[in-house]
Amino acid sequence: MGKEKVHISIVVIGHVDSGKSTTTGHLIYKLGGIDKRVIERFEKEAAEMNKRSFKYAWVLDKLKAERERAGISKDGQTREHALLAFTLGVKQMICCCNKCRPCMQGKSIIIDDGCHHSKYSKARYDEIVKEVCSYLKKVGYNPEKIPFVPISGFEGDNMIERSTNLDWYKGPTLLDALDMIQEPKRPSDKPLRLPLQDVYKIGGIGTVPVGRVETGVIKPALLEALPGDNVGFNVKNVAVKDLKRGFVASNSKDDPAKEAANFTSQVIIMNHPGQIGNGYAPIEKEPKFLKNGDAGIIKMIPTKPMVVETFSAYPPLGRFAVRDMRQTVAVGVIKSVEKKDPSGAKVTKSAAKKK
Repeated sequence: MGKEKVHISIVVIGHVDSGKSTTTGHLIYKLGGIDKRVIERFEKEAAEMNKRSFKYAWVLDKLKAERERAGISKDGQTREHALLAFTLGVKQMICCCNKCRPCMQGKSIIIDDGCHHSKYSKARYDEIVKEVCSYLKKVGYNPEKIPFVPISGFEGDNMIERSTNLDWYKGPTLLDALDMIQEPKRPSDKPLRLPLQDVYKIGGIGTVPVGRVETGVIKPALLEALPGDNVGFNVKNVAVKDLKRGFVASNSKDDPAKEAANFTSQVIIMNHPGQIGNGYAPIEKEPKFLKNGDAGIIKMIPTKPMVVETFSAYPPLGRFAVRDMRQTVAVGVIKSVEKKDPSGAKVTKSAAKKK
């Protein structure tokens, strides 16, 4: 028997109208993930709406209303995306130059843009690689480990097969680059952390929370769920109303998750129209405020019960993004956490170890 393929999650990132949906939809079609008749129907409907280039993008849309809205993503900038991806733990990246305009998409990310030539410009490609490499290095990535793949998301050039329009390019196709992604290390040796995404009441079974295993192992009978797996599990003597999205499941006998009294984070201000100071988020000592591009060590006190961990101990629960005004205001990595015991009193990690 052949070796079972590993499941790897991929996030596709790029600024508005960069070709994310078209590239992804076309790749799914080329790999046999959607019937040719469906694409032909999409092509006809797109032509009727004078949106011919949307036929592959619609592969990703489930509702007719979404197609009529043109599937345009929210505004964003390549630099913000790269910094956010690195901060939130995206370790591997593929940069795609869509039609030889700046583009970044990748695991992986894809950043993309375009120009309209029958044969794509090597000079423009080299310019993009130089510019993007410079910024990715500042963010924290190693550009030497990132493949830069010139493609056409709409025409399909260099996606799964080499294109004569890119005879100057000797690197991998997009599919080759995806196949080279390394399986991420699964932190199954750490204590269990399972943030809940939803809770269901199932007849004959009972309360069933569902979520993603971030660390540790959850093991009913002979089956097991490892980090990265999305699972549902039955809990006894707990009502649906007592569980909410955002709760974190853990092993009560192995470093159980506890509510944070406060935590200290290294935060980078990314996109805020003014200055963040007293009234927006309390900051003790100097400086009096932080503005775009500034970084600082900030003590945060949750206004509602919250479970967080240090990045060094539990990376998936030790990083965060702050959203406001429909944009990413800041990103942060948690350096230390002061926790509460079940009775509500504060207890530090160091104090807990001495008990």
